[in-house]
Amino acid sequence: MTEFDSLISRELDRWQRAGKTARFWLRDDDAVEPTPALDDFLATVSEFSVPVTLAVIPAHTGAPLVQRLEQEPHVSVAVHGWSHRNYAGPQEKKQELGSHRPAPDVLSELSAGFDKLAALHEGRFVPMLVPPWNRIDKILVPHLSDIGFKALSVYGPEKPAAFGVVNSHVDVMDWHGTRGGRNPLELAAEIVARLQHTFDHGGLTGVLTHHLVHDEAVRGFLTALFKVTTSHPAARWEPVAGILRDL
Repeated sequence: MTEFDSLISRELDRWQRAGKTARFWLRDDDAVEPTPALDDFLATVSEFSVPVTLAVIPAHTGAPLVQRLEQEPHVSVAVHGWSHRNYAGPQEKKQELGSHRPAPDVLSELSAGFDKLAALHEGRFVPMLVPPWNRIDKILVPHLSDIGFKALSVYGPEKPAAFGVVNSHVDVMDWHGTRGGRNPLELAAEIVARLQHTFDHGGLTGVLTHHLVHDEAVRGFLTALFKVTTSHPAARWEPVAGILRDL
């Protein structure tokens, strides 16, 4: 057993002894069309039958992605903003769903994105908004249910909210360094820390990926993570549709 496997397994063994099951979910951002990178990612997911939610950019997608996903029974589709365009200034953090434009304009785009993906993907569509760059202005959130959204997914620990929140918690990418995959032992430590939190307080452990920029480090990490979790009786990867039903 590798050090990575040992870190994850020891924590899951604790869950098993307590009669608990650790719940995981997987979100992958920036899907638009079939690519070799998407094929590679979906092959890994499919090998272990792990359900994944693709955050799809509505403005830039169409029938080719629909046709590609017909082969993938474990894939759900969520709304990833509208065009993934940054409207923030050069000194600000990137944001599409901010206060830089009138709220009715932003909400109109989100409504168009919701309707487009719901029509394209039908049975695999889930009414969840994934804001580009994981940022959304708080004035928009109360209006999301009027569009039809049931949940919001950003990055980090969930905060109390009147609206459903299903966040990701562990990002596989080293965005501020190599822009490749992070050290797998660091990721394992983050997963264990999140599991320790959910052991006491409930909730899920969300893993965040970006298939278009994955490297061998990410592929190796995902394979190792899926191997240890799908073979352990105290771990379960959940489809997002079921998670939303429980909100």
